[in-house]
Amino acid sequence: MDEVFKALADPSRRVLLDGLNARNGQTLRELCAGLSMARQSVSKHLAVLEAANLVTIVWRGREKLHYLNAEPINAIADRWINQYDRARAQTLADLKTALETESMSSSAEFVYTTYIRTTPERLWQAITDPAFSHRYMGHAMVSDWKKGSTYAWEDHGLKIEHTDQVILESDPYRRLAFTFHTFVPELATADILDEETVAKAASERRSRVCFDIEPEGDQVKLTVIHDDFEPDSVVLKLISGGWPFKLANLKTGLEQS
Repeated sequence: MDEVFKALADPSRRVLLDGLNARNGQTLRELCAGLSMARQSVSKHLAVLEAANLVTIVWRGREKLHYLNAEPINAIADRWINQYDRARAQTLADLKTALETESMSSSAEFVYTTYIRTTPERLWQAITDPAFSHRYMGHAMVSDWKKGSTYAWEDHGLKIEHTDQVILESDPYRRLAFTFHTFVPELATADILDEETVAKAASERRSRVCFDIEPEGDQVKLTVIHDDFEPDSVVLKLISGGWPFKLANLKTGLEQS
């Protein structure tokens, strides 16, 4: 965590993070606009933030986009704040969630990067094997994991199946992409969501999820990108709180097993 505290200690880097919190997914040119810093200086600060995992890079064609990544802040909260003052920690967590949701809503996509002390093979198993994903993330996907195949989403005792729930890419130990699960009425009857939220989510076009897995020394870098949302998406707001919780549990489960 030394790199995180070092990165946050510089006021210029905090300004850059504030800018990404206000509007996520910016290019270098956009970040430089309105700042009294040379482009080279901004690039150096971004490199420090990326090394500390506070910023995630996503390429869109030739465009390099920068995203605020909350995972290191979650780790700090879990290690110190939560165990000393639960009430204040919850207030901070609620504030953090509100800030993250606002930021993600403005960028119309969710981007989250975490480093897990495991292997690509074990991480892939934790994502694709129902026995492990149920335990680590609270849901499971059942499929033959071939490109073009459908999958069943199992969550809270529900089994959600639909012909549009499709595996888009499947490169074992490296990359998995799929269309997101269907918002069925049973989600309301099972008290997971209210009927109005389910109806609004079901009316939106289907979004897309991608897991990118990269080995880095004795760790694995996992980047989750959930995108292709409609403007003011209800689904984006739902998953912006759900994925960080699931991925934090996945990291803890793999590192403690």
